[in-house]
Amino acid sequence: MKKIYLLIALVLLPLCLSAQKQEDNATAAYERPEKSEKKSQKIFTGFSGGMMLHIGYMFSDSPEKLFSSTGLGNTDFIKNLPKSGVSLGLGGTLRIHLINHIHLGAEGGVSTMPLMGTGSSVRAGWGGAICDFYTNWGIVRPIIGLGVGGGKIKRLYVPEEAEDTYITADSTYYNASYTKSPFFYLDPYVGLEIGLGSVMALMIRVDYMLPFGRTSSGLTNLTSDIKWSNFMTPTGPRLYVGLMFGKMKKEK
Repeated sequence: MKKIYLLIALVLLPLCLSAQKQEDNATAAYERPEKSEKKSQKIFTGFSGGMMLHIGYMFSDSPEKLFSSTGLGNTDFIKNLPKSGVSLGLGGTLRIHLINHIHLGAEGGVSTMPLMGTGSSVRAGWGGAICDFYTNWGIVRPIIGLGVGGGKIKRLYVPEEAEDTYITADSTYYNASYTKSPFFYLDPYVGLEIGLGSVMALMIRVDYMLPFGRTSSGLTNLTSDIKWSNFMTPTGPRLYVGLMFGKMKKEK
């Protein structure tokens, strides 16, 4: 009798194992689409932040608009002042990644344009929100986006030769002048993000900030249209290079 039971057990064992294997396969096939569907619906796919250095070329229509101060002297004197120059600076960015194609975040920066070698400068500081769209080409991400925010332009003029302030019939001459102008900006940009691993990427970006604000101050006669819709200068393209850190890989 024991031999019969043993024979039956040996016959049924392969059948039970085969049935269990088929059940496991069916369960895996049933669960896999759910997991895939769940992943495909994931919204938050990463985060990143970092610092970027930049260099740019800023220009204005005239020295009068660049310094925003006609108290610097008469027309002949003003026209000999610079109206463009190279700017240098740095900035920081913090972003979240959505559906593998969108960055939302905030950034800020400061950029200084030295002038004349006397300590004169035009310095802009800004901060605001960014939104851009990207696609994934292997380790490379092309990016196109827009920044929106506000800031302040500080304009410092220091003459080549120190003189006391004095007044003539036509103009008031200042030994130095300093003005501050708040502004609102739109900042379109394009760039490439090159992956250097799962947590780091090289960012290369070009932007062209468009500042709007009041173009006059207490030292200027640019009072024809003092309103926030005025386009401000100096402005121009900037090239940014920096490193981004965070969860950089595409979510599968």
